[in-house]
Amino acid sequence: MLNVLVVGAGQGGLAIGFQLLRERVDGFAIVDAAPAGQRGPWNTYARMKTLRSPKEVTGPDLDIPSLTFQSWYEAQFGAAAWKAVGKIPKGMWAEYLGWYEKVLGLPVEGAAPVVAIHPHPDHVAVEIGGPAPKTLYTRQVVLANGIDGFGRWWMPDFISELPEARRNHACDPIDFGAMRGKVVAVLGAGAAAFDNAAAALEAGAESVHIFVRRPEIQRVQPFKQLSYNGFLRHMGDLPVPLRWRFMRYLLTLREAFPQETWDRVTRHDNVQLHTGEGWCDARMRGDRVEIETTLGRFTADHVICGTGLEIGAGHRPELAPFADRIATWADRHPPAQEVPRLGAFPFLGDTFELLPRDPADAEALARIRVFTFGATMSFGPSGSSINALKFGPGRVVRGITSALFAEGAEAHLDDLMAYDTPEF
Repeated sequence: MLNVLVVGAGQGGLAIGFQLLRERVDGFAIVDAAPAGQRGPWNTYARMKTLRSPKEVTGPDLDIPSLTFQSWYEAQFGAAAWKAVGKIPKGMWAEYLGWYEKVLGLPVEGAAPVVAIHPHPDHVAVEIGGPAPKTLYTRQVVLANGIDGFGRWWMPDFISELPEARRNHACDPIDFGAMRGKVVAVLGAGAAAFDNAAAALEAGAESVHIFVRRPEIQRVQPFKQLSYNGFLRHMGDLPVPLRWRFMRYLLTLREAFPQETWDRVTRHDNVQLHTGEGWCDARMRGDRVEIETTLGRFTADHVICGTGLEIGAGHRPELAPFADRIATWADRHPPAQEVPRLGAFPFLGDTFELLPRDPADAEALARIRVFTFGATMSFGPSGSSINALKFGPGRVVRGITSALFAEGAEAHLDDLMAYDTPEF
């Protein structure tokens, strides 16, 4: 029986692992579906050149100076080289996380996807697939399995019904070389949509057309205003109605992308931005895709959807069997019922634990904690933002150590009463 199983060895899962070490929690393991070097988005579907955060932002180091990216970088290339860095190259961030895992000696097993989770009042059984399938038994589970770890990547049904060779979501493995000389249509106004548009342009697409349903693209990045300790540490302490007002505003406004992303796209002459033009339908016309937009028809050779996530435990195969037992924001805060996209987020307890719809499920569900984008409505960008990583792991692990101590309290009392070592 493990004390803790962390699902996911990206930056969030590794930071949770480090905090467990700092609290002297033994008997824990970290599993990830991907092998070393492929964990997180950095070497897979993240198609930006650099991180979007300023290089000075810290997080996974948990305030240990020698564990920061800057210390790691300066140890190899020197302080002068660090001063010359603009933003952190994404591949280098992946290298840093690999070093972080190694230098801390974190117990990570790769190529070990979680295929099923079975919560019980006294433990959680977790089925692992991959080349070495097995079942692990643990007292606590932390879901730190990426931005889509509590939902799925979403695209309109009329796009997903097109042949796979003619469409992709921005998170898919994409052969951009195959787009040379092609007309590519991209749906979405966010950074992922523009990053994929840039990748197609750089691969030699004949033209790239970006479609945005809003009349203007978002130029303000609201999370920049919120990069202060009060919000990042304490948003989850606010009364529920106030938390709802914060997050409804933020997640309705959406995020802007940085200047570098805009420049990377607009330096090409063969790109066109279609604002105020959403997609209504699509079909194949011969070997090409005919898209019905709000302003007419457009024909492309390939389409890419940068349309983000759909949150909901029911979309995750490992969570779906008990998804209807998990309390959501729509269950606990009636105004959230008016915004189904946000109402589907899990309503989490004080230390990121799942809460039940039926009190009879409370003990079993409380053994599972969510440290992904799914925690955003309850705690802000705690499990999906580098600069929030210094705050979330402490809160998660505080809940774990509290639960472990309470679970063994009778035995601890017996130990106390049996203790008779004299001082002299």
